[in-house]
Amino acid sequence: MTTLVIGANGQIGQQFCELARTNGEPIRAMIRNAVQQPWFETRGIETVIADLESDFAHAFDGGCEQVLFTAGSGPHTGPDKTLLIDLYGAIRAVDLAREGGVARFLMVSAMRAEDPQAAPEKLRPYMAAKFAADAYLRASGVPFLIIKPGRLTDEPASQRLATSLEETGGENSASRANVALALEHLVKARELVNREFVLLDGERLIAEALA
Repeated sequence: MTTLVIGANGQIGQQFCELARTNGEPIRAMIRNAVQQPWFETRGIETVIADLESDFAHAFDGGCEQVLFTAGSGPHTGPDKTLLIDLYGAIRAVDLAREGGVARFLMVSAMRAEDPQAAPEKLRPYMAAKFAADAYLRASGVPFLIIKPGRLTDEPASQRLATSLEETGGENSASRANVALALEHLVKARELVNREFVLLDGERLIAEALA
């Protein structure tokens, strides 16, 4: 059954889609416009054009077993886009998943979302939006996973993770490549529900860290 990937054209989203295609995991990539389509089509990945700031209910048409929400407004936008995409877009996606009877919703959040005021000042609106979206998902009744990466980097995949700062001695970074690998593992681990994972670069194999 298909996983709808919301935010498929993002840095993590593209890496996840590439992994899923390679490993035969059926996905539908939700992208914002036709300009983004060729990257996916050349890889044989199904796409649907839909915008989180507009009506995107049709992205769920045809059925999907689960949703992976890895969309974000990005670092160069203001609080207005943070509210519309990271908060309200996520809430609307959860509502559509519930209405459609989706079996599981995987939310890519952030480690500091648990305490937005502890984040750097410029990131606090984003973390507050993630905090609220995560709380909405927990209360929705939709089976969920919430994935909380640390500070994202472009380091190559080590294929090894930690799930707490205690494991890393306080180092809070997570490569986008490792996050994509973790998401690919979690999408296949359909028995995992109502769990939350911090994701950091570490020393444990992915399957061990996310058991």
